[in-house]
Amino acid sequence: MSKKNTLLKLSALTALLGGAFAFSDYAYKTSTVPRQHTDDSEDLDPAITKGRSFVRNHPRRRDEFIESLDNLRLHASFIPAAEDTHNYCLLIHGIWDNHECNGIYAEHYLEKGYNCLMIDLRGFGKSEGNYIGYGLDDRLDTLQWIDWIVKRDPDAKIILHGMSMGAATTLMTTGETLPENVKGAIADSSFTTLPEQFASAYKKFKGSFVPTPLAIIILRLSILLRAGYDINDVRPIDAVARSTTPTLFIHGDDDTFVDPHMCSRLYEAAKCPKQYCMILGASHILGVVKDPVNYWNKVDTFIGKLFS
Repeated sequence: MSKKNTLLKLSALTALLGGAFAFSDYAYKTSTVPRQHTDDSEDLDPAITKGRSFVRNHPRRRDEFIESLDNLRLHASFIPAAEDTHNYCLLIHGIWDNHECNGIYAEHYLEKGYNCLMIDLRGFGKSEGNYIGYGLDDRLDTLQWIDWIVKRDPDAKIILHGMSMGAATTLMTTGETLPENVKGAIADSSFTTLPEQFASAYKKFKGSFVPTPLAIIILRLSILLRAGYDINDVRPIDAVARSTTPTLFIHGDDDTFVDPHMCSRLYEAAKCPKQYCMILGASHILGVVKDPVNYWNKVDTFIGKLFS
């Protein structure tokens, strides 16, 4: 009887460990392995697809490359303004996408006379990388792109503008020591902390059977072992508390992917000069489509005060 109980316990433990490994592997691949956006991928709105075409076919667009601190080849598209200017916008895309999705923003900035640098985050587009960093490593890459601009134009005045994971990257970057060339930042639909965002997304996942706290622990360990970073270190809400960079926080009140209340908490935590804009009726990162007049009036007024 004792031997039988021992075998049953070993079988149960084996099944438990096997299940945990299978869940860990699935969760890692789903959350942390980059998936490329292709021409067959569906955009959130036709206006974003139109923006991709704008970037891809722009006659002044050129490819630029730098090397990351950990020796990855990183890519960006650069479109200079029609006339010489020291004004720059550095655009940062969100998860599962590439720089081309920011064409809708680049078109506006180019019309306003800004040079536009649209980066591919590591693992996406033409940038190397085999895991998603959610802004942690990406903030260091962004610092290098800022340096790329400043080396070419020491008088550059730079605005950072990121969407979703790109917004989190933007905020994480402002938590670092930045050159005076960076005049302001715009964060559209950022999360507060990565564990909190993972937990929020997991709760909405149909068929989830592992309790949320345990699922986040398993995912944290998996990412730490396989990607080498701790998700507990991805905390835009702490970065804004350190930042001195004027920041505009934007979110849509109908966002079901990143809780709009996260934007309010980021704004409250920020110690830098700050502004807040909630786009009514807008889902995730679609404020620019839902209410472009309000969106761009807010952005242009914010930047105008910084550059006056």
